[in-house]
Amino acid sequence: MQIVGIIPARYASTRFPAKALAEIGGVSMIRRVYEQAKLSSRLSQVVIATDDDRIFDHVQSFGGKVVMTSGNHQSGTDRCFEALQYLEGVYDYVINIQGDEPFIQPTQINRLASVLNGQTQLATLVKAIDDEETLFNPNTPKVLLSASRNVLYFSRQTVPYLREVEKADWLGRHIFYKHIGIYAYRTDVLAQITQLPVSSLEKAEALEQLRWLENDYTIQAVITPDDSHGIDTPADLERVARKFL
Repeated sequence: MQIVGIIPARYASTRFPAKALAEIGGVSMIRRVYEQAKLSSRLSQVVIATDDDRIFDHVQSFGGKVVMTSGNHQSGTDRCFEALQYLEGVYDYVINIQGDEPFIQPTQINRLASVLNGQTQLATLVKAIDDEETLFNPNTPKVLLSASRNVLYFSRQTVPYLREVEKADWLGRHIFYKHIGIYAYRTDVLAQITQLPVSSLEKAEALEQLRWLENDYTIQAVITPDDSHGIDTPADLERVARKFL
């Protein structure tokens, strides 16, 4: 399988403007993501897709592969699809790697790529939840899985609801999964889902991936033991830097 890793990187961010260029130990966030992705043994190529000249020039300065995309995209999925049009070669899958995950593990990318067999339409990572703060945090999407590990639903609520069980006991009574926001798209499916209108479930939960489920696409979940360390605010940056540097 020919798989390209695409890293969407916007300059604008309400809570953390220019975070792609923020330095962590003297190295920009976007460069750390790029170099971590390049360590994956399953990616044929890695490219950054941006909408800003400053990010574009920075990536070129360290020798990274970068393409300029529209500033009007509503999601990283849309940006990935545009970037794909500019790449030479034919790819079976695109893996969308978040531009604010500077310490993403190559093993996470490889694990996701392991289910991309030509039949898989879409895939994503999930991780078992092991603390109550995460379990009941509406900013952390939860995932329900089928017996074959296809995604049944994503929700900001804690699902499933354990009837007649005290919430303090939930973690001991059921395995709950949280969503790790890295996606794989079969390239023909990527072309299709970028043409779909916003769906009712997507509006309700503010989760883009529900649009795909609501339109009958199948998302294969891959369980990873590795957590995500996304950075949304300067405070997140300080916390993650203390942990890894």
